[in-house]
Amino acid sequence: MSTTTIVLITLIAYKLILLGIGFWASKRVKTESDFFLAGQGLGAWTAGLSYAASTSSAWVLLGFTGIVYSQGVVGLWLVPGIFSGYVLTWLVMGPRLNAETAERGYLTVIDFITGDISGNMKRAIGIVCALMILFCFVFYISSQFQAAGNALTEVFGINATEAIILGAVIIIAYCLLGGFWAASITDALQALVMMLACVLVPIAAVNAAGGFGDIISTLHANEPASYFSFTGGAGGMVGIGFAMGLLGTGLGALGQPQLLNRIMAVKSASERRKGAAITIGWGLIIYSGLICLAFAGRAAQIETGTEGLFFAAAKAYLPAVLAGVVTAAVLSAVMSTVDSLLLAAASAVSHDMGLTYRDPKRALFFGRLAMVAIALLAVLMTLYMPKDIFSRVLFSWVALGAAFGPVILTKCLGWKVKGGYMLAAILLGFFTAVLFANSDLAYADIIEKWLSWVIGLTVLAIGKPGKRHQGEM
Repeated sequence: MSTTTIVLITLIAYKLILLGIGFWASKRVKTESDFFLAGQGLGAWTAGLSYAASTSSAWVLLGFTGIVYSQGVVGLWLVPGIFSGYVLTWLVMGPRLNAETAERGYLTVIDFITGDISGNMKRAIGIVCALMILFCFVFYISSQFQAAGNALTEVFGINATEAIILGAVIIIAYCLLGGFWAASITDALQALVMMLACVLVPIAAVNAAGGFGDIISTLHANEPASYFSFTGGAGGMVGIGFAMGLLGTGLGALGQPQLLNRIMAVKSASERRKGAAITIGWGLIIYSGLICLAFAGRAAQIETGTEGLFFAAAKAYLPAVLAGVVTAAVLSAVMSTVDSLLLAAASAVSHDMGLTYRDPKRALFFGRLAMVAIALLAVLMTLYMPKDIFSRVLFSWVALGAAFGPVILTKCLGWKVKGGYMLAAILLGFFTAVLFANSDLAYADIIEKWLSWVIGLTVLAIGKPGKRHQGEM
């Protein structure tokens, strides 16, 4: 039996399991709350693993590994940023998000943002936020479809267009069936597959390179000093800006609807705390493995593109069955993010923009229709506007983080801010990040990741925070 056949059988079996989960979950979807937030019934393992898988998608497996592989230890600045995001979302913001969702019956992050606002301002903020989510998530979803296409093309040599469409169809199918229940459970399964791959491939690569001692010796002998610099090859403010930009990436987690929805959906405070520990533990395993893989690949001089190291190492060092698992892991990373993004974008269009208010009985129909339309738009962008995965995801992640992060964080800390100031903070944070996302200025990365937050927080502070809320913190 050929390697390609073994990989194909592995993938088919895996996809059938995902579709089976979607069918099972469809039996639990009775209301809009079930479809978009699992009726706030997630346990710690499902919430923690699905959060982890959604935050560490193809841009981590392929993009982060590629950054460390090609540019050296400067890429490690991303790690403390990501783990800071874990702690802030689960342990600082999580108590208020989870408790208020249960108390007031929220379905989306935008419901939480506008919970204390009424009238036209509530409507205006909801529409603006929904449009931002739609704009950013089309880019984000497009990058994930591209990663799926790369994985299928790498293994089977099929046409990229066919690969992208096939990946999109599978994801849409189980999301339409089971909504948030299906997405969360399949994400938890995919997190385990990703973790297995991020253990197997690095171990095989490190062994092939002669072990850690040989890897370090080889890198020191063959690499320029810039590879071991925490500001990379660029000196001065350019290098510092790049390093600070990677560190600041973790702030984006504080404004990601697809991640915060997991915390909102946890069924109790104790389950939320356990979920936080599970996410952090999973992240430690994943990032440790990927860093080892990047350095082993560099020492062994594996010939591959910047974002192809994961595939190249699996193909070179693993038997066919395990290579199939690795390919499934990359597709898992894609799907674990796309299903969450599709649900968050669909809820923004159908719920936050008010379509369901006009016809509440058709709320589920509008949600599913919005999901298909968004997926179609993302597929078209993938096919006709290709771009590298890491930069496209980073743009979407940072822009939404700068828009929503300061508002959600301050509300979770008890600030009461007037609606006008809240809208101003959202707009200024978003457009500051977008404006400097593609700038060539030496300070652009710092402005995009950090100053966008400073501006938003300053506006919110001017909005006269009132008495803090009491509750679990």
